[in-house]
Amino acid sequence: MKKLVLFALCLCLVSVTQAQQKNLKVRAKHVLVIGFDGWGGYSVPKAHDIPNISRLMQQGCYTLKKRSVLPSSSAVNWATMFNGSCPELHGYTTWNSRTPEIPSVELNEHGVFPTIFSILRKARPDVVTGCLAEWDGIKYVVDTLAIDNYDLAPDWEHHTSLLCQMAERFIVERKPTLLAVCWDQLDHVGHADGHDTPSYYEKLAELDVYVGRLEQALKTAGIYEDTIIILTADHGGKDKGHGGNSLLEMEHPFIICGPGIKSGQVIPEPMMQYDTAATIAYIFGLETPHSWVGKPVLSVFQE
Repeated sequence: MKKLVLFALCLCLVSVTQAQQKNLKVRAKHVLVIGFDGWGGYSVPKAHDIPNISRLMQQGCYTLKKRSVLPSSSAVNWATMFNGSCPELHGYTTWNSRTPEIPSVELNEHGVFPTIFSILRKARPDVVTGCLAEWDGIKYVVDTLAIDNYDLAPDWEHHTSLLCQMAERFIVERKPTLLAVCWDQLDHVGHADGHDTPSYYEKLAELDVYVGRLEQALKTAGIYEDTIIILTADHGGKDKGHGGNSLLEMEHPFIICGPGIKSGQVIPEPMMQYDTAATIAYIFGLETPHSWVGKPVLSVFQE
């Protein structure tokens, strides 16, 4: 009788393991995350010179209503984007958080809240990862110990294409499994001249050119066909600021395009900032920590 019970338990464990393996399959070899600080969802239908962004929307799936967590400001939302959880759990709660104001409910092997970079590194130590940025505040929320190449574009205000050049070089030379490229320029224009202003749309058009250049870098590296591109933001903006609870400040785009992604579809379900990391984890077939609250956006996948 005991042998029969043990045999039945083994069959159950095998079935569960097989189901997990099926659900956690790898859907793409590479993910490129392009983030624009201060990119409001309202701006996309108003912009007239963003051909690369528009093409990615048509070729993939998108929503212009992904919501930031509150406050709708930078550090807390970049943290949420890469940490897959909410401020109440990861602990980053203010615009310029450098360490959690509230103790994180879970710590990884590096002593910080688990990020998409750290769970990918733990599952697959051989991967190449990168995070390139213009705002130095991002380094405090991404777990740089889990990233092969974290770098900051110096003097980017006078060399606006520098971050793009850095990303192009890294893509071609290293063919990263996961790379996040985070631009700060749009947010600066929003603070200086205002969101939803002519200069704001001029800057968005310039950033659109960089999107096309990164696509070309993926092709030059020979990994374009194996890469899912995600284009998103930390928050939107209103007048010359952000951080409040208006939809102009909270709603921002999420665009996803690449192998195994449906075409020309508006994402039907509500989406939150922390769902970004969960979706990346789903693409890579990773189990997510219990402390994560994000859910993958399953409707965008072909199967």
